Amino acid sequence: MARIARLSDVLINKIAAGEVVERPASVVKELVENSIDAGSRTVRVALEKGGLGRITISDDGHGMGMEDARLCLERHATSKLRQLDDLFTINTKGFRGEALPAIASVSRFTLHTAEPGAQVGTKVTVEGGSDPLVEEAPPRVGTVISVEDLFYNTPARRKFMKRESTELQHAEEAVIRLALAHPDVAFFVEHGGQQLFTSPASPGDPRERIAAALGPGVHPHLVPVEERRLGVTVTGHIASPEYTLPNARGIYTLVNRRYIRDRGLNSAIQRAFQEFLAAGRQPVVVLFIDVDPRAVDVNVHPQKQEVRFADGKGVGDTVHAAISRALRAAPWLGNKGEGGMPEQPRQAAHYAMAVERFLTRAQEATWGAPLPLPGTQDASVSGAGPGSQAPFAPMSMPGPSGSLFAPTPSLLPGRAPAFGQAQPQLNEAPPPGYFGALRPMGVLGERFHVCEGPGGTLVVLDAHAALERARLMGFQRMLEREEAPVPTLFGATVELPVSVAKSLVEGREALARLGLEVEPFGGTTLALKAVPPSLVGADARALLEALARALPPPGSALDATTLAEGLRVLACHAARHAEGQLSEGKLRALLGELDSADFHPSCIHGTVVVLEVPLLELERRALRPPNPKI
Repeated sequence: MARIARLSDVLINKIAAGEVVERPASVVKELVENSIDAGSRTVRVALEKGGLGRITISDDGHGMGMEDARLCLERHATSKLRQLDDLFTINTKGFRGEALPAIASVSRFTLHTAEPGAQVGTKVTVEGGSDPLVEEAPPRVGTVISVEDLFYNTPARRKFMKRESTELQHAEEAVIRLALAHPDVAFFVEHGGQQLFTSPASPGDPRERIAAALGPGVHPHLVPVEERRLGVTVTGHIASPEYTLPNARGIYTLVNRRYIRDRGLNSAIQRAFQEFLAAGRQPVVVLFIDVDPRAVDVNVHPQKQEVRFADGKGVGDTVHAAISRALRAAPWLGNKGEGGMPEQPRQAAHYAMAVERFLTRAQEATWGAPLPLPGTQDASVSGAGPGSQAPFAPMSMPGPSGSLFAPTPSLLPGRAPAFGQAQPQLNEAPPPGYFGALRPMGVLGERFHVCEGPGGTLVVLDAHAALERARLMGFQRMLEREEAPVPTLFGATVELPVSVAKSLVEGREALARLGLEVEPFGGTTLALKAVPPSLVGADARALLEALARALPPPGSALDATTLAEGLRVLACHAARHAEGQLSEGKLRALLGELDSADFHPSCIHGTVVVLEVPLLELERRALRPPNPKI
């Protein structure tokens, strides 16, 4: 009896899924690549539960007829290869014909497509690798693919998935890589109905796409690079050494418009930057490396993220030369000229570093007796003993409850004040572009976001307060526009105490101005029919109880003043609801919102920046001897 048997198509597809579909981000990558290969100018990605619940990719590409729609779900069926030689001249993202059948074998898969001008479209449904159900459907532009319950029929794979926020970050990164590779295509990504990444096409200025992907703070630091050598062309942008990251997540190498990871290219980049970066810092690089398709093999990795060059050393040398040429020119050190760097960020960073170097030398000379900064008080003035130096006492500024910076005492007696203390006016409002220049580094205690500011400043943000400030601005604009409540599919009925229910029924007009609609539902139960979009899914009972205490008395004029407390409640609850979904991409978008926010109206939790400490202060804590007498 033969011991060797042919595997079934279902099992073959599941094996392929193990190589191609590593996580939701793999599905996003494969499907968006197909959209790009189809000539799409706009690609939209909608995710639920980090992509494990649902992934929907819609595009405006050329679509498919019924026969092609059926064939695309067969393994190794593709429109991108016809003969052996085609494998060595690949100009498309996909070419193996494995992704769609593999994805359909581990999910509930739906494809809706139509050819341009067709009177009838096609819908194909596959349940966990079963035989596809092909039927006619209304015509549409391009293709929409929905992938639900990923790995539902392979629980061993699903249990290895990470937290929702982690999977979401990977999926967002997959889109960012493709967006950087194709600035001529518009990309829109949302999660749970909230926008994560929005970037219209920007073929004329790739810096706009880089700023959208990596944060607006990088834009003024971008420097173009270009080098051509023996069939290799390297173009793109690098960030000046003033703008660095603590990890290598800002390095993007795109070979023939395909994101790849290559040790040789990374080594060339690191060698070019080695004289310009401090220890532990990494550059920001977006490079397009164009070579003859016959000189690179893209068929060496299941997910096509590694390649093999015919002349790896030549490609690496070209990359090194391109970056070195730009760094030697040092455009960020000159005066601002046409197309040059904005003067203000460069001067601020260099000034901060110069002050730190001066104070460091002064401290080394006096073993821990730093020179007083402008605004510090000498001990003889403050009443301390002769010859001693009192800690800096910030100017008394009660300010509104929505203050930007929390007062921060000196970390150790006799130390220079933190930046926010030396310039107490920052407690009133941030300087222009302050938040956009921050570089997120991590999360502390699942609440505080730790960032690096210009000049090496350590900045700690309260995520809830930051979201609350941004949401308050949105609710105020909604009130000014007098928008009517929009009915929601996610209504709720809530049983409340008598006094609370009575206040809410009497304040229905005020609630409507705030974007909520409530109706009596019998007894002390109220039906919540409409809420602002950012509050969909929030704790309805807690929200209504808080609003009952914040509404103006019946008969009051309904304006921005009388409804201010209600707006603050909405902002607080919207922030609480969004806090757990604050991915790195959302945080970058939030920082951009804060730069245009008004910090004068008060919030319930108003302190956005809870700590700001310059690098020099941290170095003093680490380097000063425990006993100054030694």
